[in-house]
Amino acid sequence: MGALLLWLHALAALLFGALALWAWRADLAGLPRRPLAFALAATALWALAIAGIGSTDVASWFAETLRNLAWLGFMLVLHRRDAQTRPPIALGTVYGVVALVQIGALGLTLIAYADPEPIVAVQTANAAVLLRMLVTVAALVLVQALWSALSPAAGGPLRTLALALAGIWCAELGLYTTAYLAAEWRTEPLVLRGLAYLAIALAIGAALQRKGEWRIEVSRAVTYQSLSLVAVGVYFALLALATSAIATVGGPNARILQTAFVLGSTAAILTLVANSWLRAWLKVKLAKHLFRHRYDYRTEWMRFTETLGNPQGGAALDERIVKAIADLTESPAGVLLVPDAGGLGVGASWNWDRTTLPIASDTALGEHLRATGRIIELDAVRRSEDHRDASVVPQWMLDLSEAWVIVPLPHLAELAGAILLARPPLDRALDWEDFDLLKVAGRQVASYLAEARAQEALAEAQRFDEFNRRFAFILHDIKNLVSQLTLTARNAERHADKPEFRADMVATLQSSAERMNGLLARLSQHHRGRSEAPHAIEIVALVERVAAQRRGQHPVVTSGVRSAIAHADPASLEQLLGHLVQNAIEASPANEPVTLAVLADGERVAIDVIDLGTGMSPAFIRDKLFKPFVSSKEGGFGIGAFEARQLAHAMEGRIEVTSREGKGTRFRVILRAAHPADLGMGRAA
Repeated sequence: MGALLLWLHALAALLFGALALWAWRADLAGLPRRPLAFALAATALWALAIAGIGSTDVASWFAETLRNLAWLGFMLVLHRRDAQTRPPIALGTVYGVVALVQIGALGLTLIAYADPEPIVAVQTANAAVLLRMLVTVAALVLVQALWSALSPAAGGPLRTLALALAGIWCAELGLYTTAYLAAEWRTEPLVLRGLAYLAIALAIGAALQRKGEWRIEVSRAVTYQSLSLVAVGVYFALLALATSAIATVGGPNARILQTAFVLGSTAAILTLVANSWLRAWLKVKLAKHLFRHRYDYRTEWMRFTETLGNPQGGAALDERIVKAIADLTESPAGVLLVPDAGGLGVGASWNWDRTTLPIASDTALGEHLRATGRIIELDAVRRSEDHRDASVVPQWMLDLSEAWVIVPLPHLAELAGAILLARPPLDRALDWEDFDLLKVAGRQVASYLAEARAQEALAEAQRFDEFNRRFAFILHDIKNLVSQLTLTARNAERHADKPEFRADMVATLQSSAERMNGLLARLSQHHRGRSEAPHAIEIVALVERVAAQRRGQHPVVTSGVRSAIAHADPASLEQLLGHLVQNAIEASPANEPVTLAVLADGERVAIDVIDLGTGMSPAFIRDKLFKPFVSSKEGGFGIGAFEARQLAHAMEGRIEVTSREGKGTRFRVILRAAHPADLGMGRAA
């Protein structure tokens, strides 16, 4: 087994040495050639030390430390946004801490070799192995960050190289974990590590042979995660060292002291982490000292748009707007101030106690924000009575200690509103980045507000349009009723003494009263234009009723299939035929009757309304007949044919027109036929 270990590492040294020469001389566009060559050379030197002088010699530990630092340096260089930009300071800090832990592990190893006390030497060596485990875990997280930060254009070479790096640290983690648990260095894990390094060398060689995009982009979230991991690793390392020290000096009470220390320190860390003020303070300090900009604009804007577009829990748009602006500055609450009678009144709120808000609006503040578009820091106004915004800020805002900032929402040349933000957990003054971000976000949400209000205005206009359209139909029907009643009154002067005429007049008046009540019902905003669902009805009886209502006005005759049954809404069909018959009467000479004919073929039922009047041209039928407010008659509304076709479509029917100028017109209403057994079923249902 020892000979196999030697030959495996010797072969690994040969392969990594060849790769180092190749990387040094090859043209690897976009790849840090020299750091890679140095890391490969350091790995070759380490493998040679293992093969020549053994894995537990001090020189081998030096070579291993050099190898790990070289690979960490190569990963640090890879972690860049482009070829000219240095890695972020926070990322360099993470790598620096990991490198220091690696150097600390080497120092503990040297102390363990030099210490004459066997017990102390063993404990120190175990602590060194533990630190090496922490280094490998941190390095694996950094490799994962590299993988996550790969450019979408990155191809297979860089991904293969990232997998090779993961293989290096996984092999080391497996070896160190086995050594720590077994408290000794065994040959079998060392042999497996040698095999792993041979596979890693082949993977790196395959990656260098291929061409691809080597660019990596670092996200701020990855940096925060890496820092958090380093903090956790340092905590566990200090915990391990402290418990080892307690075991050395604690005597018989060592176990109790160790337990108390672990529980107490863990409780203290959890208490600190749960503190919102401390978390906010850490985030601000890290952003201020480790990054060029305070905000990760891509992340902030994605969260911002997600909040605006996703009605979480059914929240209204106004409330989502307040939350989206508040989240940018980690404000815990906010209030939307909306234009109200020339000023700004209190609108929607998010996490704000509305009992502390006034009812009246403020005119001066609205005019000031519309004219200047300036974000107002209320703390600055409180500190100075001579502040340029002091005269326009209402006193109730200054009296609220939690009121922090007023963000105007300008849209074009108007003010869509303003947002009052509550003080965040970490109280601070706004800087230029805050002002810029809030201004852009304010304009964005102002456009959302303006669009929502425009949609509300459009919906209201549509409701008025619907009412106007319905009223136009009503006027058309009233005109027909007036014509019918006028003709009845004119005939009454000549035929009032005849019993038959008086009976017909009473029937006409009753029918007109019923139709007027129906018109009033149609004016109601709850009316849906259909009194009954379509069902099987006898067509001839309905046609006879329509004809009887018009015979006092003009001669009307009926004919056709007596047994015709169709699917229709009786009220709608009667109204439809009333429009067509009235138009036919108005187009016909006084002595020419209007004919209502019923036809049926088993699948369809047709009702023809035929007149011998003036007729219509094909162009008029095609372009104007069924358009509202277009009429060929003087004083006509142009509604009858339009509404008739709408009523037919509602019953799944249609209207066909045949006409010749000077010869007359035929309107054919086509409906779906029904079976006699269906009579009464629709009304009963």
